[in-house]
Amino acid sequence: MDSPTYRITIKDMPVDLRPRERILRDGAGVLTDLELLAVLLRTGTPTASAMELAAALLGHFGSLRGLVDASVEELSSVRGVGPAKAAMLKAALELGRRIAQAGGETRPVIRSPEDVARLVMEEMRYLDREHFRALLLNTKNQVIAREIISIGTLNSSTVHPRELFKNAIRRNAAAVILLHNHPSGDPTPSQEDLEVTRRLIDAGRIIGIEVLDHLVIGDNKYVSFKAKGLI
Repeated sequence: MDSPTYRITIKDMPVDLRPRERILRDGAGVLTDLELLAVLLRTGTPTASAMELAAALLGHFGSLRGLVDASVEELSSVRGVGPAKAAMLKAALELGRRIAQAGGETRPVIRSPEDVARLVMEEMRYLDREHFRALLLNTKNQVIAREIISIGTLNSSTVHPRELFKNAIRRNAAAVILLHNHPSGDPTPSQEDLEVTRRLIDAGRIIGIEVLDHLVIGDNKYVSFKAKGLI
């Protein structure tokens, strides 16, 4: 018969050393990455404390950057984490990413396809599925929102005009720029890409929101429909 494992849980720690209490007293900045993860996880399992689960996550993915890049399925594959904890972690990490992205900066101004590519290339070049997105612009060509329209193979059934323009109307956008990636790394537009683009341009004309361009993002390269004379 195995001897019972001697473990220290957060509840066993002195009150003034517990991560949650330290946040309340000194602020979140004093905590280590491991302690912050343990606070997010809240509870452990019968065989592992929240601190041990946090250590297992950091050990498995190598760093917080690794956690940001991991999918919910990958996070939940770590023993003791499960889908609920994985979803909570993913939500917290995504909030942190969006705050860092916003970062108090002024709204980017789009003057050329190069401006668009600089804005989205690093975020979209490594995606393993096709993401169809849009930049919503105001009358000064400032980016007022970035929208994910669909994820999956690009075709007329997955990219419907109402999904693109409903938020553009709600945010009072003056124009939109379409974006999608090719996971192969080759940004050469397909016939389907052209057909979808023309359909969305026609819909935009009817409701008064101009489609300025469509960029296909590859691996550190892109194709602009406008620059190629395709629209």
